Amino acid sequence: MAQDLFKHPDYYLTDELFNDEQKLVREAAREWVKREVTPIIEEYAQKAEFPKHLIKGLGEIGAFGPFIPEEYGGPGMDYMAYGLIMQELERGDSGIRSTASVQSSLVMFPIWKFGSEEQKHKYLPKLATGELMGCFGLTEPNHGSDPGSMETRFTDEGDHYLLNGAKMWISNAPFADIAVVWAKNEQGRIKGLIVERGMEGFSTPETHNKWSLRTSATGELIFDNVKVPKENLLPEADGLRAPLSCLDSARYGIAWGALGAAMDVYDTALRYALEREQFGQPIAGFQLQQKKLAEMITEITKAQLLTWRLGTLKVEGKATPAQISMAKRNNVAMALNIAREARQILGAMGITGDYPIMRHMMNLESVITYEGTHDIHLLITGYDITGIPAFRCKPKEKK
Repeated sequence: MAQDLFKHPDYYLTDELFNDEQKLVREAAREWVKREVTPIIEEYAQKAEFPKHLIKGLGEIGAFGPFIPEEYGGPGMDYMAYGLIMQELERGDSGIRSTASVQSSLVMFPIWKFGSEEQKHKYLPKLATGELMGCFGLTEPNHGSDPGSMETRFTDEGDHYLLNGAKMWISNAPFADIAVVWAKNEQGRIKGLIVERGMEGFSTPETHNKWSLRTSATGELIFDNVKVPKENLLPEADGLRAPLSCLDSARYGIAWGALGAAMDVYDTALRYALEREQFGQPIAGFQLQQKKLAEMITEITKAQLLTWRLGTLKVEGKATPAQISMAKRNNVAMALNIAREARQILGAMGITGDYPIMRHMMNLESVITYEGTHDIHLLITGYDITGIPAFRCKPKEKK
């Protein structure tokens, strides 16, 4: 089993910016990752299997809905603590963070924000412990970056709704007990529905042959005349703004998570460079290796400050969707670039499962695309600073 020797890089003493409670939450998550995740994650990545036995522990460290109030069974933490937990989980593996992120921001968040009191008390306590696991159905086979064009529909059949359609690239789908599904009603309005496993016509085929996020279970959601009880409609969700607000919460967690992956590959590369000798000295003593390491810690430090500030704004209720997009885009690209440079420092050893670098690199190739692609987040920033949306291009008129 791999020994986890990770040391937290903190060049600008950013630890001083967190309060004692936040640091305790982070340390608990870090120790859990060192004890439960690192020793087994390479094996599960090689098998392309989600380690389901970790679910109970994720619930115990508060990784499921950290920001959910205690009255609904949640830990009642702030968004800074949520970010720090996501950082530590992705330091272990993006797939583990993704499982917790989906449960927290894409399942528990919409039920908390848009659900009825009955729905909150029915689902949230069990989701917080992992007794129930959930997934989020927005992306469709023909509609990824343009979810407003979704084709999944439901009709009012009097005593129930009838749901038809399909979703794909859904994390947690193969084992989820419930799915928060976004679909259009007969008036074309986007609504949220809670679909439970076992409802006739609802199936969740698993997606195989992934080179990325191999420890995360991915699948489809198929709805073939599924009868959904009317009490499973989220009463306060109306329009695309509702699912997009869920994605804002998830993207916030990704910004923190990607930072964790970057810190892990940097720490691995630094330790290797100090131990690996060539030409009579550690390779850390050569200029080109020092250049790589110095640029890594610089980018990590910038991302730490960016993410801390975003966390502060989030706790104060001031963080905008565009600010979250900027952090998600910057941090994931930063982590992916650092992983590529770190792999070069390790040479051929960098591609093996003896080190986490190639696993992180492959995972980040998914993270840079999901919940808003790298390019879409750039356009979000462009729209925010110019006021001109570039998402839709008018076709040229035929002469």
